Amino acid sequence: MTEAPVVVVLGGTGGIGSQLIRTLTSGGARVLAVARTEADLAALAMETGAETAKADATRFEAVEEVTGRARNLWGRIDGIVNCVGSVLLRPAHMTSEAAYRETIAQNLDTAFAAVRAGGKTMQEGGSIVLVSTAAVRSGLPNHEAIAAAKGGVEGLVRSAAATYGPAGIRVNAVAPGLVRTPLTERITSNERASEASRSLHALGRLGEPEDVASAIAWLLEPGQSWVTGQVLGVDGGLGSARTMPRG
Repeated sequence: MTEAPVVVVLGGTGGIGSQLIRTLTSGGARVLAVARTEADLAALAMETGAETAKADATRFEAVEEVTGRARNLWGRIDGIVNCVGSVLLRPAHMTSEAAYRETIAQNLDTAFAAVRAGGKTMQEGGSIVLVSTAAVRSGLPNHEAIAAAKGGVEGLVRSAAATYGPAGIRVNAVAPGLVRTPLTERITSNERASEASRSLHALGRLGEPEDVASAIAWLLEPGQSWVTGQVLGVDGGLGSARTMPRG
């Protein structure tokens, strides 16, 4: 009988992270959900049965500690996913140093911390999945800070895949377009902004958390054992397809 996989999800209470945990636990995986808000973690644990840990994923030691906890609890780690992130839509000349550094911390530092912890704790190999954005490939206006952070994530994916491949650790990322989550509600709740964004996506709609969670779950599967160093666009075509004006 195959042993149930063990997955650590950083940012487990966000829109994509919580949907991923629902997907994984419904399939029998053992999951440690990591986030900064205890009340959200408690609600997620009650819903999914996942184990939880409160931690700040921008701190390397904190991420190493929670991955160590998962290993101590279940004896192995098969997957680490970093769903921590932020959205900053502002041109560079209007971005404060504090906002820039917070964007880097939330999006790039957390990704590096996940890879660092995986390199230390995934002795049996496995899969690390990070989250980028279609804005890295498509060059959207007012995305300078987030594109810089996520561009770093994509470089990290390729280097870490080369470093840890001999140990059987695969490192990949998904790059979503605009997804309806609490993080993007300020944009998606505005009909004018939503329509403008939909028109940039070849499939003519915004993403849902399930769209991205299913792709992450696919990358975690042992059956994808020959997939590493890849950035998978889960973006309705935003990063690769140019659309004609609708109407």
